[in-house]
Amino acid sequence: MAKNYRVNEIFYSLQGEGIRAGTPSIFVRLSGCNQTCKVETHGFDCDTEFVSGVDYSAPEIAAYCRELSEKCEWVILTGGEPLLQLDKELCNQLRLAKFKIAIETNGSINPDPEVLALLDWIACSPKVAEHAVRLERCDELKYVRGYGQGIPKPSLTNTTYKLISPAFAGQVLDPKILEWCIQLVKENPEWRLSVQQHKFWGIR
Repeated sequence: MAKNYRVNEIFYSLQGEGIRAGTPSIFVRLSGCNQTCKVETHGFDCDTEFVSGVDYSAPEIAAYCRELSEKCEWVILTGGEPLLQLDKELCNQLRLAKFKIAIETNGSINPDPEVLALLDWIACSPKVAEHAVRLERCDELKYVRGYGQGIPKPSLTNTTYKLISPAFAGQVLDPKILEWCIQLVKENPEWRLSVQQHKFWGIR
């Protein structure tokens, strides 16, 4: 029997943050997460609903993504934590549909080498203590920071870009938090600032 994947939503938009900001992308939000982010423990509350979902096969996911756009090059697998479900079969089906594959992960799961070989871009945003990060490499490493939180000291160092992202309260960014993060980056120029621009643009 073919495997099904629990999918929260699939939609076509622009990447709103990180190095690839502004890139047209189809987002596949897979249901389920292995972390619970609260302002008391992480400096921000999770603003994503990733519990509900509908079951789809890998060919159905790939076909629907291509229906959304005949020209879009990128699919972004996100969550929740997409590596709870992502496997070689889903990657292969997206490849057959002529997509490049990006993933947004919290870094707590290290992908199977066969899956890793099929990914074109890995964005890691750790949500837990550094000892719980299992990912061995990524293209961009992003930390959300609230007011008063210091510069991260990541154990994951095999990355091309290191980003600081100011924490939003829903759709609102407190100027005090933004100023704090700007100062962090100015004092630590090996890091870059990444703001969730899609919230300013009014898109998903």
